[in-house]
Amino acid sequence: MKVFSNLISYILHPLFIPIGGTIAYFLITPKYTPVEVQSASILPIFILTVIIPIVTFLILKNLGVVNTLFLENIAERKYPLYIHISILLLILYKVIPNNYITELYFYFTGLLGAAMASLLMLFFKIKTSLHVIGVSGLLMYLINLSIHFEINLIIAISIFVLLTGSVITARLYLRAHTRIEVVTALFIGILSQLLTVRYWL
Repeated sequence: MKVFSNLISYILHPLFIPIGGTIAYFLITPKYTPVEVQSASILPIFILTVIIPIVTFLILKNLGVVNTLFLENIAERKYPLYIHISILLLILYKVIPNNYITELYFYFTGLLGAAMASLLMLFFKIKTSLHVIGVSGLLMYLINLSIHFEINLIIAISIFVLLTGSVITARLYLRAHTRIEVVTALFIGILSQLLTVRYWL
């Protein structure tokens, strides 16, 4: 069980949620999108949300600001969240407007809202699960896309319901979070995407 919990925590790490939602959009959308536009969105988002955070993590680890990739305590989380919020703002203002895609814009708006909510929680000494926020947010985004494009995504949604449950179980099993922290994270992840629906659905 410990091996599975660690494996699911790495595979569904919050780092992969922004690029995961981006790729999911291009796989699902019935709209014609030139390959050039897809590349112009996917590549910079991958660099900004995966490569740069990894490099930044290594720098912060060398400086002694963080210890592990899972940011186990409240003090470790603040700087990575500040950086994550800055990157999301950069994507919203510089990357997406170049190839404006409404559904992606509000997906990242939801991610930004979730990141800011997580940061706010830290000031109240509440360490929400970034894993649960990420996977539940992506689940809600898939549901939104299914309704928006009127496409049957029941298999993908079912898989992500299972994955969300697996992540919650894994984080609790590893004692990375309490039940309250996990439930709070679940609500933040779902609501952050649900609240943007009125602007694009």
